Amino acid sequence: MAKKKSKDKAGSNTIAMNKQARHEYFIDDEIEAGIELQGWEVKSLRSGKVNIAESYVYVRDGEIFISGMTITPLQAASTHVVANPTRIRKLLMSRKEIDNLIGRVNREGMTLVATTMYWVRSWAKIKVGVAKGKKLHDKRTDSKEKDWNRDKARIMKSSLR
Repeated sequence: MAKKKSKDKAGSNTIAMNKQARHEYFIDDEIEAGIELQGWEVKSLRSGKVNIAESYVYVRDGEIFISGMTITPLQAASTHVVANPTRIRKLLMSRKEIDNLIGRVNREGMTLVATTMYWVRSWAKIKVGVAKGKKLHDKRTDSKEKDWNRDKARIMKSSLR
């Protein structure tokens, strides 16, 4: 009989998260996209040297790009390649998904935000969120709600003792 492969993995598949995006935007929808990478970038991703907090996604000539994402090169990476840590990278999606995003950005005034970067088998993927910016009072309301939920959980925990 053939051996069954174990699906339990030791580590998480998440490479990087953009926690600030949830604070700054109302995320309406998330779409998975592949990313075009060079060899040294994949090695750096495997060691977790990536930052997507300052990145933004935009549409140019019917294609989707991500800019501002920093992938720090490894010291032991190839020496004959000049590494540009903040280069513009192309996101890979189907034409139907790209057209849908372009329509939502143009018509509804939405923006595109990178929320999470993770591994799917051996491919690096990015979740692109279709988002609308929050106003200052929305951020305050969210903060108050989060504080109240934390206090409520603390009160419930102490009352159960």
